[in-house]
Amino acid sequence: MTKYKINHHSFTAKIIEILESHFVENAPDVFEASPLLGYLNTKTKSANSGSKARGAFANHYALYVVIEDYIAKGFLENSEGYSKYEGARFTDLFQRQRELPFGAKLQNHALNARLNDEFKKFYPTLDKQPIIRDLEKQRYWIQDDLLQVEIRRKDGVDCSYNIARAVIEIIDAYVATKKAAFEDFLEACRQISELGKTNPEQAIDFVIEQLKPTVDARVFEIVSYAVLKAKYGQQTVWLGEKKETVTEEALILYKTGRTNANDGGIDFIMKPLGRFFQVTETIDVTKYFLDIDKVQRFPITFVVKSDETVEQIRNTIRLQAISKYKIESVVDLYMAAIEEIINTQNLVDAFSEVIESNQLQEVMDEIVLQSKVEFNYNDDKTESED
Repeated sequence: MTKYKINHHSFTAKIIEILESHFVENAPDVFEASPLLGYLNTKTKSANSGSKARGAFANHYALYVVIEDYIAKGFLENSEGYSKYEGARFTDLFQRQRELPFGAKLQNHALNARLNDEFKKFYPTLDKQPIIRDLEKQRYWIQDDLLQVEIRRKDGVDCSYNIARAVIEIIDAYVATKKAAFEDFLEACRQISELGKTNPEQAIDFVIEQLKPTVDARVFEIVSYAVLKAKYGQQTVWLGEKKETVTEEALILYKTGRTNANDGGIDFIMKPLGRFFQVTETIDVTKYFLDIDKVQRFPITFVVKSDETVEQIRNTIRLQAISKYKIESVVDLYMAAIEEIINTQNLVDAFSEVIESNQLQEVMDEIVLQSKVEFNYNDDKTESED
């Protein structure tokens, strides 16, 4: 009956509350004896940190759907028969994931490997993984041993408790908390948009808050995009195949996909100039040069979540590059591919210009729109329209 060290955070109290509803005074012992609950405790750390804290749902939902299938097929009452179960079909599990809140665009990675891989990082000596799968038949099972938690009760009796329902309730509670926080974030965006004409300083403060180092990378990318789209949208260039056909065209910034996607290192593309933009949280030369290599050293503008000056960021990258690659001619080639660096202050200044041009409404609407897309969110209005 192994006990695991658990680091408590704000959502831990909710986990224990749910466990107490199932196991009463034995809840603390069940909590400490279960690696699966310990993993969930770690994965729910961001629950009460607001919409700006990282909150991914893929691994939660991979666990959720296989346990939900386990319960639905009656194995909570008859776990001994689970070893003979043919397994849940991948297509059913995958579809169910996408029906859950924030799950509409989840991919198959968590079900196929990421949940197991991450779990192993937390419990490297535990020779068990949460999901068992048959690749050939595309069938999936939950590791039943991880659902059965053995403890010694206070009266000295050894008991085994099944935590399947408790796990489902914990994930439901986590998602509900994150959804409420995100709805608060969207409502704040709407309120700022409405108040912008009378109190632009409040709007600036709100956007600055979304650009701080502690903010979720997705929120930072969304706000950066909304600000830069509005800024560049005020600019035009003259283009034409011949002198006689030259016309004035507005600059348009496009978001190429979802944040953290495997898109070749391009987050935004500008038309008609064909500029590439990559958003990043770090000043890590390896990442910068990898992004540059992905597009064959085509010039990239880096939007960096940093309070350091542009000169400081560029110098840091160069010093790291010289230390790593040694050859200055190679470093110069890469540095030349960094077309521009946009830091937090640049974004704040750009936003101030946008407000002066009476485009606050457009920026806030864009933040709301992109946030809904990024977080797979549909409000009641959207759902009724669909």
